[in-house]
Amino acid sequence: MDRQAHWDNIYTTRDPQAVIWYRPHLDVSLTLLGDLDVNLDAHILDVGGGASTLVDDLLVRGYRHVTVLDIALAALTAAQARLGDAASRATWLHADATRAELPPASVDVWHDRAVFHFLTDATDRARYVDCLHHALRVGGHAILATFAPDGPTMCSGLTVVRYAPEELAAVLGEEFRLSDHRRETHVTPGGGEQRFQYSVFRRES
Repeated sequence: MDRQAHWDNIYTTRDPQAVIWYRPHLDVSLTLLGDLDVNLDAHILDVGGGASTLVDDLLVRGYRHVTVLDIALAALTAAQARLGDAASRATWLHADATRAELPPASVDVWHDRAVFHFLTDATDRARYVDCLHHALRVGGHAILATFAPDGPTMCSGLTVVRYAPEELAAVLGEEFRLSDHRRETHVTPGGGEQRFQYSVFRRES
């Protein structure tokens, strides 16, 4: 099963609030965005946002340029249905983060909670980083949340790659400076625990 089919199957066979990565609010992401003092006119791209509630909270806070990108059309549809009329205030992009065609230097904040760690193939990782380099403006920030070194080795039936902040920095390259990082213990809807590592990078050149 290819990536798109895998994730569409997840979101067509499960309640979005029952998937293992669900959180009512992405508190750490919202805190990190607050620490960056992101302008309400900033262009925020939520990579793999799917049915996540981050877009809800960003719209409530008054952000005017929020785009949600996901490979699973079913996830985007679920989020739009949840938001109702408010969905028209966001942009919805059905695309693979490793091949997305994004305008150059069009993104002020690139947010990714739990996409990058599913990229176990070096070619896919390189393509993702190329998209990030292309779309994120100089001076912009990338917030990447992956499983921590002591996090799970598999999720949703797929193998993952775990990262410490310095390891992730090495993958992104010298154009990106690690400016912040923190850990989170995510409690799944079933009561299990997953260790996440959030890393914030500023694009320097």
